[in-house]
Amino acid sequence: MGLLDFAILLASWFKYRFTFYPWGKSVIIRTKEERMHKILLVEDDQVIRQQVGKLLSEWGFEVILVEDFMEVLTLFVQSEPHLVLMDIGLPLFNGYHWCQEIRKISQVPIMFLSSRDQAMDIVMAINMGADDFITKPFDQQVLLAKVQGLLRRSYEFGRDESLLEYAGVILNTKSMDLHYQGEVLSLTKNEFQILRILFEHAGNIVARDDLMRELWNSDFFIDDNTLSVNVARLRKKLEEQGLAGFIETKKGIGYGLKHA
Repeated sequence: MGLLDFAILLASWFKYRFTFYPWGKSVIIRTKEERMHKILLVEDDQVIRQQVGKLLSEWGFEVILVEDFMEVLTLFVQSEPHLVLMDIGLPLFNGYHWCQEIRKISQVPIMFLSSRDQAMDIVMAINMGADDFITKPFDQQVLLAKVQGLLRRSYEFGRDESLLEYAGVILNTKSMDLHYQGEVLSLTKNEFQILRILFEHAGNIVARDDLMRELWNSDFFIDDNTLSVNVARLRKKLEEQGLAGFIETKKGIGYGLKHA
């Protein structure tokens, strides 16, 4: 048995997978779990972005690249990454800003990549909510080891899935509030439940009767006007947040979210 045959047999035994890459003519071993992880890469340096993206892709990670640096939070919500790799010096808003914005809605692990190597920069990054920090230039294998270690520590007990997103509006089901354009809107229990149901059925109309059953968890008679009052109050709050018309009425049927 040749060395390659033995390596393949050994990898199969431990349920690992081999992948051949034409540019390196090499064999890479990685776990099934590593192949499932998505990483959001927020880096404006084209060379570093290409190098890091290639490294992570070779190891089976799905890499999402940010192209529009005004839409970092939107892409974060839409892509649902397992980890964020982010530079500090970014166009428009720096990495500290986006770290804070992400921390308002999620505990996903965040690692900074930066040429800033002063102790104060590292302290500030951690205080803003980052989980790790690596300075440029960095050894690729050290970066890979840090990524793998952070993912293991973060997802040992499963992944947090508490965000619902529609048309740039984010509903946090843990904190029961709504996020839009950097602002946070507090919701009452009924307001939150109405939005949760509509978010979960985005693109469809939810019947008034179904909404009332979900809200009050009862088949007993509830005045139809009670739901109308709750929806009207919620609409007023949304309008003040710049979301006029976000909840649409289908006359005689029910409610739905405005088409994106």
